[in-house]
Formats: sequence, structure tokens, C-alpha cells
Amino acid sequence: GLAAATSYEFRVSAVNGAGESAKSAPVTATTRSRDGGDNPGTGVPKHALTGYWQNFDNGARVQKLREVQDQYDIIAVSFADSTASAGEITFNLDPALGYSSVQEFKNDIAAKQAAGKKVIISVGGEKGNVIVNDSASAARFADSAHRLMQEYGFDGVDIDLEHGINSTWLTQALRSLSAKAGPSMVLTMAPQTIDMQSTSTEYFKLALNVKDILTVVNMQYYNSGSMLGCDGKVYSQGSVDFLTALACIQLEGGLDPSQVGLGTPASTRGAGSGYVDPSVVNAALDCLARGTRCGSFKPARTYPGIRGAMTWSTNWDALNGNRWSDTVGPHVHALP
Repeated sequence: GLAAATSYEFRVSAVNGAGESAKSAPVTATTRSRDGGDNPGTGVPKHALTGYWQNFDNGARVQKLREVQDQYDIIAVSFADSTASAGEITFNLDPALGYSSVQEFKNDIAAKQAAGKKVIISVGGEKGNVIVNDSASAARFADSAHRLMQEYGFDGVDIDLEHGINSTWLTQALRSLSAKAGPSMVLTMAPQTIDMQSTSTEYFKLALNVKDILTVVNMQYYNSGSMLGCDGKVYSQGSVDFLTALACIQLEGGLDPSQVGLGTPASTRGAGSGYVDPSVVNAALDCLARGTRCGSFKPARTYPGIRGAMTWSTNWDALNGNRWSDTVGPHVHALP
């Protein structure tokens, strides 16, 4: 809730049963400017790595949240659960992860945040279906998501709904949630490729509707098949051209470069199709940010502010020796 590009003075004291200590010497800090690099979602790096963390065991490496690799700047806890009331979400920690208590999980969230990471709750996934199709369900979504943010300390939400959305009502829900959570809320999305082929699709409309509070759209460049690029040509998944030519649609369709990320599987087992070697992700980022290492498609201009990359999942990455995060993470963080 602090003003952007403004200096504030802070003093610190300690309090216990005996009273309050003397205040420390003053420290001055200046909030970040609203330059499109750090906002919305104050505190997210200009170039960021997003990883989905699995709240279930499907054969990937089971991780406690504190074990998530340090390269990840945004950790999307996957997934929230729907309730019998349309639009309402809740969260149930899977016993398979070995936590001794919910409090231990909450402590892990706090520890990651203390290390400068953002931890958000993801809504949807392959099997998750949350329906927001009227004013009442929009209100339930906003209220329940805010309750989870307060209870667990989540920094925001990720919209990963793969069973259709209504942009009108989900816009209302996200704006209501933003009003409750404040300007530091992190809002990410992970649409499928078909959802972002045109600004007329519901997902693309949603992204543009909430552009002023949207942190990043990490489209899933997998489980897709061939798609049109921004030049009208057809590109097959699994190539640098597929990543760059489809990202170009979002970049030229109204999203800020800081709101565009490339989502790829962390290993061949992380998705049914569309895996690319992490070096291909880096080449695509260089093509978009610098105009170098492009394939046959080369965008008409560069987008040095592109946010970064995402993977499904931190667990598959761990099982694969952290190759994805160790390769893509340093490259993302070194972008111009």
C-alpha cells in the first residue's frame, strides 16, 4: 500500500513481556517505480522464473516447499480445491508430502518469502474446475481466495483453469480480490496455447481486462499440437520458433513484455508432448529479448523486458537433477 518511487524511513524495536526496546537508528528505503518491470506484484524481479509445486505425488520427486530450488522466484502451489459452492476455493495439504502439520507448511511459505520468493496458490490444473459465471460465484471466488491468502500467507493467485472461463465474471472476481489484497498481490496465468491465439478468446480478454493488476502470463507451450504464430504461419511445438512466434501474439496483442513468460515442461515426463531442451528456452528468450539465436522466425522488434520462463514442475525438475532450473534460471536472471 505504499506509494511508488517514494522514500520512507523505518525504525525497528523489539517487544516482549517486559516492554519495548529502544528504537534502532533510522533506515531509509525507496519503493520501486511503476515502470512495468516490477509491478503489478511488487517485489517480483524484473526477470523471473516461475515453478509449479505439486501438492500431490504422481511419480515426480516429492518435495516439501522449503526444498524448492532457489532459482525459482515465483512458486505456484498446485492446486486449490473447489467446493460445492460455485466459485469457492479451499486448500487441502496432501498427506503424501510428509508434513507433520499445516503449520509446518505455513512456516515453509514464510521461509521462502523471507528468502525473497513469492508463493501463490494456483487455481485449476488438468483436473481442477472452478466455475465463476455470475456475480455470486465471482464474490465467492474473491472472498475464499482472500481467506487463503490470509490463512496461509500466499502472495497471490495463479489462474490455470483449463476447462473454460468467463472473462466477464472472472475479471470481476480478480478485481474484487485485488481490492481486498492490495497492490502487492501477485497475479499470474497459465493458459493453453489455444487460449491465446487471438485477443477475442476469453483467456486473452481476461488478461487484457486485468492488465493493470496482472504480473505475468506463462502460457503452456506443451500438450498443444501445431499453432499459428503472429506471422500467420503454422509452427509445431517443440521448437524455438514455436516459442517465439506464439509469444509474439501476446507481445503484439496488448500485453506488456514484463507480462509474458514462456512455459515449458521440466522433463520429458512433465507433459504428454512439447518438451524442449532447456537450451531451447534460453535461445527463445534471447531471440525475443535481444534478437539473437532465433530460428526461421525473427520478430520485427525485440522485447528486452520479457518477464522470463515457467515450468511444470519443480518436482519433475528435481527428479531430472534440476537441469531445467539450473540452465534456464541463471539465463533468465541475466536478461537485459
